[in-house]
Amino acid sequence: MHDAASGLTGLATDDLKKALSALHRGSMSCPLTIEELTRHGLQHCATGLLTQLRTLDSAGARAVLVNVIAERLPHNRQRRIQAELKN
Repeated sequence: MHDAASGLTGLATDDLKKALSALHRGSMSCPLTIEELTRHGLQHCATGLLTQLRTLDSAGARAVLVNVIAERLPHNRQRRIQAELKN
């Protein structure tokens, strides 16, 4: 079961990128619905996406997805770890 406390951590980065791409192209509309996610082949992760992004407009959903994906990039993760070690 997916809950709000887990955020988007349980979703695959490729699925997040797929959603972000659809939002950037304008082929996915907001607010998100199960039908919209299914149309883009994301029904398997709809619970997580809807829990976090359902109330957002397109700009808000894109901002969240960009930030989550950026946090997962290896060079950003390494930079964050190094900054934490310095503190």
